[in-house]
Amino acid sequence: MMNRWHVLKRLTPLLAGMVLLLSACGRADLSTLRPQGPVAEEQFGLMTWSIIIMALVVVVVFVLAAYVIIRFRRRPGDKTIPVQVEGSHKLEIIWTVIPIILLVILGVPTIQSVFGLAKDYTNDPDAIQVKVTAHQYWWEFEYPNLGVKTAQELLIPDDAVISIHAETKDVIHSFWVPSLAGKIDTNPAGNANTMYFSAPKKGVYLGKCAELCGPSHALMDFKVKVVDRASFERWVTAQKAPVALPQDQELADLLTNQCLSCHAIGDKGGKVYPNLTGIGSRESVAGILINTEDKKYSNEGTVEENLKRWLKDPQAVKPGNLMPTVELSDQQIEAISKYLAGLKLEY
Repeated sequence: MMNRWHVLKRLTPLLAGMVLLLSACGRADLSTLRPQGPVAEEQFGLMTWSIIIMALVVVVVFVLAAYVIIRFRRRPGDKTIPVQVEGSHKLEIIWTVIPIILLVILGVPTIQSVFGLAKDYTNDPDAIQVKVTAHQYWWEFEYPNLGVKTAQELLIPDDAVISIHAETKDVIHSFWVPSLAGKIDTNPAGNANTMYFSAPKKGVYLGKCAELCGPSHALMDFKVKVVDRASFERWVTAQKAPVALPQDQELADLLTNQCLSCHAIGDKGGKVYPNLTGIGSRESVAGILINTEDKKYSNEGTVEENLKRWLKDPQAVKPGNLMPTVELSDQQIEAISKYLAGLKLEY
């Protein structure tokens, strides 16, 4: 008994250290424990209720087990056979009825939430309709009722329900904004899933792909930016406005031949790959290179710096992506980056 006690005393600091270490893992803006919208709050409440019930069951079981171990342990010198308890209808009823009651207590709110959160806002005229299309490894956001298409940054108003219609162009992905709502898969073969959420608090929320989809799965980030209604309407107008190519004809030709064959800028260019309209106003480049003047981490830099890094070697940023490595000189990369960084939207 003493040897076990010494082992326990030695393990306790180690276990305490592991608890403290693991408590600091992860990011606050990727935690479902900090809900910022009604859908996330309802899901958090259901999770809390489930944990309380499960914790209660664990505590009761451990207390009863400890009591039995201590109360009915074999004393030194006791060679008798313990009294055998079997066929007790009272005990059988107790340990059958109590779990049923707990399941009902947990099941009723769960069923209510599951059916409540499955409400379809696809035809709601007051909801903001967004078609989400997942690609390896970026996100496309189209507002079909507003005539706007963008990428990597979902901008929404703070006073409306957001109706999501999710699809994929290649493999299975999963659309997930932990602070605002649960995740939804984007399935191949033209299948579409729907969900909804709302975000009454203005700010920027991080979204992730929650389904393993390839070597850059962990880098398939996007942002959800919540603004007021007036700002949202100005953003829609700015997105639809024509965008002028640079006056430098050499640079304009370079953009037309190298960039606009796949990407769109305003009303110009292709529609196969991310729309670059307003890229200078976005929170990130390629979803993973954070645009900031305060550079603390290796994936942070100014918009222009991040664009240069992406254009120079996109495979180094996101391995396996479909962006070809174009042979461009440093001067051409600098010129394109400077132009794109200047594509800012006033809203």
